[in-house]
Amino acid sequence: MILYPAIDLKDGNCVRLLRGEMEAATVFSNDPAAQAMTFEDAGCEWIHLVDLNGAFAGEPVNGAAVEAILSAISVPAQLGGGIRDMATIEGWLDKGLSRVILGTVAVENPDLVREAARAFPGQVAVGIDARDGRVATKGWAEETDVMVTDLAKSFEDAGVAAIIYTDINRDGAMQGPNVEATAALAHAVSIPVIASGGVSSLDDLRALKDCGAPLDGAISGRALYDGAIDLAAALAVLKA
Repeated sequence: MILYPAIDLKDGNCVRLLRGEMEAATVFSNDPAAQAMTFEDAGCEWIHLVDLNGAFAGEPVNGAAVEAILSAISVPAQLGGGIRDMATIEGWLDKGLSRVILGTVAVENPDLVREAARAFPGQVAVGIDARDGRVATKGWAEETDVMVTDLAKSFEDAGVAAIIYTDINRDGAMQGPNVEATAALAHAVSIPVIASGGVSSLDDLRALKDCGAPLDGAISGRALYDGAIDLAAALAVLKA
């Protein structure tokens, strides 16, 4: 399993939200590129980026911060938030991003996901964010009647590289991930699944690793910044 340290960008800063609420943001760094370098220097193989403003605006907002990160690191990075057309997808990949994450458009324009996955093999992931099993879009501000597993299965033949599954109620709450729901999703589809939301201890990482489903990795943010998870120990747990 891969550990994906999260850098959530709001107004150019590295922040963490509580359950997706923009008003409940804690600023952890005003130099996201330096933070990304810290993660790489510690041995992280990937960096997970989210343009929080972009998720609400429907277009990239923290582009300068993302570009600074891409210039500073040598490990691959994936980005979600405000990526909703082919021009934006192509633009980010041209700037050195290894993988784009499509969330809102996966619900509103699934044909775009398929088109992008065909055009850029291995570089398009689907972000599925949910409350109580139902998908939320537009920076988690809008809830739908679409069920997580139904959406994931609809992309089985699309060639997407991964599904990033976030339980919104767990995100930033330091209460542990929804292991059962994550494992169920991974069992339901052949697409690699990355767990997100609530990963706050080494035990959480062990639970995901030992859940019986072939998870690709886990994303953690606040716990790494707060020191609740020791990064070196986390990397060792997932590689063991």
